[in-house]
Amino acid sequence: MAVSFSLVSPWRFVRSARLIQRLRIPAVQLHTTGSVMGVTMEDFNHAKAQLGALKKDPGNEVKLKIYALFKQATQGPCNTPKPGMLDFVNKAKWDAWKSLGNVSQDEAKQDYINLISSLVAAEGPAQVAAKPAGSAAAFETLLVTTEDNITTIRLNRPTKKNAITVEMYNEIVKALELAGKDDSVITVLTGNGDFYCSGNDLNNFTNIPEGGIEKMAKDSGELLRGFVKAFIDFPKPLIGVINGPAVGVSVTLLGLFDVVYATERATFHTPFSQLGQSPEGCSSYTFPKMMGAAKASEMLLFNKKLTATEACERGLVTEVFPDSSFQTEVWTRLKAYAQLPPNSLALSKQLIRMVEKERLHAVNDQEVERLVERWLSDECMNAIMSFFQSKARL
Repeated sequence: MAVSFSLVSPWRFVRSARLIQRLRIPAVQLHTTGSVMGVTMEDFNHAKAQLGALKKDPGNEVKLKIYALFKQATQGPCNTPKPGMLDFVNKAKWDAWKSLGNVSQDEAKQDYINLISSLVAAEGPAQVAAKPAGSAAAFETLLVTTEDNITTIRLNRPTKKNAITVEMYNEIVKALELAGKDDSVITVLTGNGDFYCSGNDLNNFTNIPEGGIEKMAKDSGELLRGFVKAFIDFPKPLIGVINGPAVGVSVTLLGLFDVVYATERATFHTPFSQLGQSPEGCSSYTFPKMMGAAKASEMLLFNKKLTATEACERGLVTEVFPDSSFQTEVWTRLKAYAQLPPNSLALSKQLIRMVEKERLHAVNDQEVERLVERWLSDECMNAIMSFFQSKARL
């Protein structure tokens, strides 16, 4: 029987290899995708990303068709009440969706992919002119491009829900280093596929190093320290485009972003105490500052999962968008931001961040020190064991 669960940051399973061996959980390689009738979710998600990158407005008629195909592909035939006659926009959308009748979801996906592909082709070679960022642009786990004054770092393990490997953590640090020095005006971090990031890839910890658990905890702490430092010190505006659920360190880091945009279907979860852990990513400082101590404690102490709307109300997210128009609306806005004077933006960010940079580095150090202690504790081992046992029963 396969086990399905979302994981947190890689440092949260320092002793997981020992636990897996002890519990003999039947399926650790959790994330799989398949195609139906030749249409894969990867192709569909790629088309969604291409839509957000279009430079030309395809016009209202085409946009209505895109909307209708997306709704049919993701929800099936129209099943919502007809809007009132004076609600012109929503009535037009409803009519477009309703007109598809009983077209199957797979057929709608294929038509959606074909339509987006035709729009991309119509824009010609310039549409695919995005160039790799920096001179050393070969990444295994990321898609990093620079176009329209925007460097985009896209987590690129969609079949694994963008679960983060040790390699990916190192590549993100490298990508941020390159983006901080290139000619782009803003930098965007997002995910490829349905998830923004499901947290840690458990395979990171299937091999215990010669130094044992203690060495793994120490090395993981240093990796975490450097990873968070790269976000604290990033010199340009950094914008999170949260395209789906986010877990663990991918959530805690959001307090270090300048702007965070999320689709309405995104969720935000930091299940630290459930696993005998403690916060990281400077969230022990940024979360109470953004949302107040009580609301922050609900997330960081009591594992409350937030909807996108709740995250926006608490200040973790800047704005929430409908999933059907998320990519189009956000990228239109980002392209406008990227036309602003770059030095003005960078210097203004430095003024804002300078006030607290020293404090953030100190918080990062304290969080790492506490986490290393946690990873080596019996309480942590027992909590993780209970977590695996509960999942194994599902």
